[in-house]
Amino acid sequence: MSEPRRYTAKIQAIVNALIPWYLKNSRDLPWRREPYFKDPYCVYVSEIMLQQTQVKTVLPFWDRWMRELPTIESVARARSQKIHKLWEGLGYYTRVRNMQKAARLILQKHDGRFPKLFEDILALPGIGRYTAGAISSIAFNQPMPILDGNVMRVVTRIFGISENPREKETNQQLWQIAEDLVVRANESRNSKLACSHLNQSLMELGALVCAPRNPQCGACPARKLCVAFKEDRVAELPNIEKREKATARTFVAFVLERDGQYLVRRRPNGVVNAHMWEFPNVEVPGANGHAPFASAAKELGIEFHNARPICTVKHTITRYRMTLEAFGVQSNGTLRISDGVWFPYAKLDSLPFTSAHRKVLAAARTKIS
Repeated sequence: MSEPRRYTAKIQAIVNALIPWYLKNSRDLPWRREPYFKDPYCVYVSEIMLQQTQVKTVLPFWDRWMRELPTIESVARARSQKIHKLWEGLGYYTRVRNMQKAARLILQKHDGRFPKLFEDILALPGIGRYTAGAISSIAFNQPMPILDGNVMRVVTRIFGISENPREKETNQQLWQIAEDLVVRANESRNSKLACSHLNQSLMELGALVCAPRNPQCGACPARKLCVAFKEDRVAELPNIEKREKATARTFVAFVLERDGQYLVRRRPNGVVNAHMWEFPNVEVPGANGHAPFASAAKELGIEFHNARPICTVKHTITRYRMTLEAFGVQSNGTLRISDGVWFPYAKLDSLPFTSAHRKVLAAARTKIS
């Protein structure tokens, strides 16, 4: 597809402005250093971890992952508990399971070498158009476009696109502009890694300067080209509908102790946080943030005459605002928990827990004798 004539000069001007800015102002991130940025596996791991997760959160996880699983083959052959433990705290655990599926597919179909063709990268489990484009351009310097939330915000503001960027026609327009930018960078040879630098400049501009709120327009290398800046519409763009109000959900969890061992269970396949471990718990609808302890205990068949509060954990998952009330209980009777496993406390640290239940585990150290 060719770039619209009315955008041709502007596309070139944006490329000329962004690449030098990126080379001077980009953050020193480990996957951008030698030799990692040339290794598509290293770039791939960073891009999957960065999906819906901030850079500052990802940094220690990426370092630990690369130490423990430095190759595609090591991921393919790792035990489920190991990959989930390494991912513990990052959330969206489907990502890590898809990474292992992709690694195994690469061993089977690509002789263990990360595929270079965009179509082959896109065909890997858990990889969409954006991630495939990011890997293609960053690791292989190919002129493939990217469009995530940061890039969408940058492009809609610079070009003054007021339509909803998630609507099909507008979204296609944004992808076309993103493609025009990286193709022009490739043709212009603004740097030895022009495609990689151009796409990363768009990501970096959205992350550091063209923020959703309080953007630093004075520091933007493209402000003279930006329609939203000229027309004082920066706060209006991108034009995305407001998210639905978060729904409150309340759970009660029990840290059950019997003869020095504690009961935990592994979440089944096909549910949120599958394969992660947790303490027995039950949702209490309509609690409005206040957990009816007795009804939750009754549902699990737990006697609670000696129960002690451990902690309250509040967190958010997608559109849900969660409250988890945790209690310590000495178990003497029969429990209606068929999928639980009893472990000594020292063993629990080696299990991959969900983030909320990891906090319960930490609190239990000081609350349970």
